[in-house]
Amino acid sequence: MSAPVLEVEDLRVRLRTPRGPADVVNGLSYSVGAGETVAVVGESGSGKSVSVLALLGLLPQGVATVTGRALLQGEDLLTMQPERLRQVRGPGAGMVFQDPMTSLNPVLTIGRQLVEGIRAHTDLDKAAARRRAADLLGEVGLPDPAGTLDRYPHELSGGMRQRVIIAIALSNSPALLIADEATTALDVTVQAQIIDLVEGLQAERGMGVVWITHDLGVVAGIADRVLVMYGGRCVEDGTVDDVLENPSHPYTRGLLGALPDLAQPAVDGVVPDLATVPGVPPAPTDLPKGCVFWPRCPVRGDARCETEQPPLAIIGSSDVALPHRAATWCTESPARAGSTAVSGTFGTGSPGTSGIESPRGRLR
Repeated sequence: MSAPVLEVEDLRVRLRTPRGPADVVNGLSYSVGAGETVAVVGESGSGKSVSVLALLGLLPQGVATVTGRALLQGEDLLTMQPERLRQVRGPGAGMVFQDPMTSLNPVLTIGRQLVEGIRAHTDLDKAAARRRAADLLGEVGLPDPAGTLDRYPHELSGGMRQRVIIAIALSNSPALLIADEATTALDVTVQAQIIDLVEGLQAERGMGVVWITHDLGVVAGIADRVLVMYGGRCVEDGTVDDVLENPSHPYTRGLLGALPDLAQPAVDGVVPDLATVPGVPPAPTDLPKGCVFWPRCPVRGDARCETEQPPLAIIGSSDVALPHRAATWCTESPARAGSTAVSGTFGTGSPGTSGIESPRGRLR
């Protein structure tokens, strides 16, 4: 088995804030293989974006303290000198940022922004780099690539701008692509096109992909493995089938239970209300002493949850290449565990993906 493209071990990020230290990422560990897609999911504020910005050295110095290990093709990103890190961004790791409109410089042409990155990491002259830029725009499916080089970001649609961002991220053939909410601001049809584009380029180039999202429909359609984050911690991970079909952590079950099921019939002419996860995520400056989900958990089936952090333990068989793990002592739903659920919470079953709609239609 080949070595992973990316290995993250015990990643921790602490930010200095006016309210005190904020522990935004707490002990995150995962790996990404060549040609593999790992989806990182969770609510806003769970630490997803900060975790990857920390890997690439994009957090403000003097504000962020980052510890742990992050090996990209054998080199530790967290101990690299700034000059070496600049060399790695591009050929080693490319990133598709969340908002294409703010990621592109509004006063520079698309061609200039593409050419700049290409020439920073190659020996190509300006003319050759411009030809390479046009080829990349064609590769990501933009019409009239040569003409697009002379256009400005405001002249392109949201989907076209996102394709430009993907072209920039892929311009130096990275071993790892990080996509941070790459389809969030796009309509469903364009989402499907972007997902198909990334999947096709990944199959062609064999790169690893970290896909950050809160859209479980996208996860079901694109991911090989899923990592669920809450309060800066990984609360569950495993293959996409294990996590979505057999969720073990109450938070994961809550996320899946809150998904609308378009096939669910109305009862007496009334469509049932969506289930919800009560409360709000904890502030990173004041995390719970025990399980990070305990204040919102409808199960609370173990007294240790309030005072101890449950370890990320294997659920089911350990004789598999990618074991299913969850950081909980409460793997049973309220109805099965016999505990008292918090009122107004998500349902008592363990929802799978039967109700998940991806941008390309119902899955499974």
